[in-house]
Amino acid sequence: MDAIDRKIVALLQEDASLSLAQIAHRVGLSQSPCWKRIQRLEKAGIILRRVALISPESIGMGLTVFVSIETGDHSSAWIGKFAQLVTAMPEVMEFHRMAGDIDYMLRVAVPDMQAYDAFYKKLIDTMPLKNVTSRFSMERIKSTTAYPIAADIKPVKKR
Repeated sequence: MDAIDRKIVALLQEDASLSLAQIAHRVGLSQSPCWKRIQRLEKAGIILRRVALISPESIGMGLTVFVSIETGDHSSAWIGKFAQLVTAMPEVMEFHRMAGDIDYMLRVAVPDMQAYDAFYKKLIDTMPLKNVTSRFSMERIKSTTAYPIAADIKPVKKR
């Protein structure tokens, strides 16, 4: 990725609805070479997809819960089945395997406490879990999907 690629990525992270003409103008290219760069960035897996970001409150998903999970089983079979079950739950917005004192962290979006209780019951019924701790977000102070793109950052090549 060169400086122009990084500018394109930064612009698309900020506003993926920009037209090709707007992006090309802002990075100092004509539309055809700009489009080829965007296609190359997509093919390389740098740009994964372009989406609309939604206000969770505006669609009735106003409760965000961070769920810490500890398990007593760390076998690959258990992890594979657990990952399959949890990723299929639509309330789970993010799912991370962690280092440290907890094994997994989920970010869950639900309409209210009653919906979270139903989610929680479904979660603990999926597989045996050692400990599940829920933390409720009272206020979202910062939320972004844009990674900082510095001029001197070199992308990591996919293996």
